[in-house]
Amino acid sequence: MHRKDLFARFASAAARRAGQPAAFGIACLIILAWGLTGPVFHFSDTWQLVINTSTTIVTFLMVFLIQNTQNRDSEAMHLKLDELIRANREAHNALLDLEELTEQDLDRVRESYARLARQARERLRGGGKDEGIVEVEL
Repeated sequence: MHRKDLFARFASAAARRAGQPAAFGIACLIILAWGLTGPVFHFSDTWQLVINTSTTIVTFLMVFLIQNTQNRDSEAMHLKLDELIRANREAHNALLDLEELTEQDLDRVRESYARLARQARERLRGGGKDEGIVEVEL
């Protein structure tokens, strides 16, 4: 098994478990236990350092796990949308990989769709219909 696959499986499982109510409950219990031990340790700098260091480490690691999971989810969503575009005869195949375009190209496509929406609303106001295949400017 590849390291990438192993990490992906680990990241998915960790993100799923971290998002469960039980994980939130455990985190609350840890903070409660830390707070209750404050008087025992006289609210010392070391006592504060323990929670600060622990939460920083957990947050730091969770950022990478969640980002990995989000990246894969986003990629899967793009592929599913690409398949829907590809499978629909009336859809524009030129839109299949929009996420790869530059900001300027995306702005042009967005403006093209905004113009189509304005035209469709005008037709509706004039008693027309909102339908038809229109070429999109890329």
